[in-house]
Amino acid sequence: MSSTVSYWILNSARNHIATFQGGRRLYSRCVSNRNQSKWKLFSWVPPMLKNSSPCGSFALQKAYRHTSTEEEDFHLQLSPEQVNEVLRAGESAYKILDFNSGVPNSVLRFESNQLAANSPVEDRRGIASCLQTSGLMFGIFDGHGGHACAQAVSERLFYYVAVSLMSHQTLEQMEGAMENMKPLLPILQWLKHPGDSIYKDITSVHLDHLRVYWQELLDLHMELGLSIEEALMYSFQRLDSDISLEIQAPLEDEVTKNLSLQVAFSGATACMAHVNGVHLHVANAGDCRAILGVQEDNGMWSCLPLTHDHNAWNPAELSRLKREHPESEDKTIIIDDRLLGVLMPCRAFGDVQLKWSKELQRNVLERGFDTEALNIYQFTPPHYYTPPYLTAKPEVTYHRLRPQDKFLVLASDGLWDMLDNEDVVRLVVGHLSKAGCHKPDLAQRPANLGLMQSLLLQRKVSGLHAADQNAATHLIRHAIGSNEYGEMEPERLTAMLTLPEDLARMYRDDITVTVVYFNSDSIDAYYKGG
Repeated sequence: MSSTVSYWILNSARNHIATFQGGRRLYSRCVSNRNQSKWKLFSWVPPMLKNSSPCGSFALQKAYRHTSTEEEDFHLQLSPEQVNEVLRAGESAYKILDFNSGVPNSVLRFESNQLAANSPVEDRRGIASCLQTSGLMFGIFDGHGGHACAQAVSERLFYYVAVSLMSHQTLEQMEGAMENMKPLLPILQWLKHPGDSIYKDITSVHLDHLRVYWQELLDLHMELGLSIEEALMYSFQRLDSDISLEIQAPLEDEVTKNLSLQVAFSGATACMAHVNGVHLHVANAGDCRAILGVQEDNGMWSCLPLTHDHNAWNPAELSRLKREHPESEDKTIIIDDRLLGVLMPCRAFGDVQLKWSKELQRNVLERGFDTEALNIYQFTPPHYYTPPYLTAKPEVTYHRLRPQDKFLVLASDGLWDMLDNEDVVRLVVGHLSKAGCHKPDLAQRPANLGLMQSLLLQRKVSGLHAADQNAATHLIRHAIGSNEYGEMEPERLTAMLTLPEDLARMYRDDITVTVVYFNSDSIDAYYKGG
């Protein structure tokens, strides 16, 4: 597709802003003042934690609940059963039973879980199947500066992708239904998660903007729709553009105005995968991550990264930022490993403070918003000369699935802060092997004191995690409960789960994980022409 056409798709909405009608959910936004948040407000650390390492090794002898109304802290303990209950509260798992022309889906099943550190949790996740095209979509959305943007992106992004993939004929049917006020064709089938408060069915609030997008696609007269790579690329950028433009449009409804402001002034990174047969596409903007677990013919396991973190530690990302701004800003684009000294990821939805001009920010905020009540973070970083500094343009990776590709892991950076890629593959493989193994037979092994002590320790630890049926739970358990040697410590796990809200974010982030298992037989049949 020509650069002229792509530019038109991403920018023509400026002339087609549809006015919101009606009111919907009002998002509350909690600005984090913690030194580990992605938005850096200041770097104060409580004196009692100055010698602690939030992401490294540390020893917590006791877990305390901190309140503002009690004069004395008290010890809070969890039983193994309570630990499991906390860890498994956000679990979900599905098996894929759909067949396409008699051939099993390349996705066998998937498992997901989420553990909050922020209150309310700022991560979101989404899983849906495309009903007018083929394919499954999986998404991880990591919010910062509040949960509003992550929630909006998790609700809307899949619709943009699905519409982008529709044929010209299907788009005509969609437009005809709107013109004649008839029911729309179903676009997505969502798979819900426990505690999921997001009502993901498309709402009238955003339908007008989605319709403008598919009208523009109709004008391109492409019979088969965009390619998957183009659909992912343009959907990310178009949704981010709509988020920015919606708050600039004149809005009468107070709830809609507040919602749009909170979405635009908070932010979210996103990583999503589209799986259709043996075709796997991953789009990433920010520091969520996707990896493949691969088992070679000799039985050895390896990790295949499908994304790159978009942050200051990525040389390619740093070079991109320097190319896009004057040479005079080379030393100020990244300060203290953060974009302009304030934001960890270098790509994200929302965060208009790093995209708009100072004048536009003033004009929007002077329209009578109660920014204090809405917890809107007003701050212009030093050295803010040539915005935009932030983009939601994703990096898209294509991988043709092979029989040796066994599983895909998508997760927010809360997991990757604690575990590296190889650790995650090792843990998922270990979880799979334990699920089909029996307990060790002592009669078949040499008995000595060292072995007995090791087995007893294993049994003590297994009392907390052996019963996990969900690989995402297994990963979260090890992420927060393992020591610097990779060994599970029940006391550490309990302590990390009982940290009070005002301290939890200093030691860990929200963690959201989805593990997708592939059907090797189905993939093998594809290559054999089955």
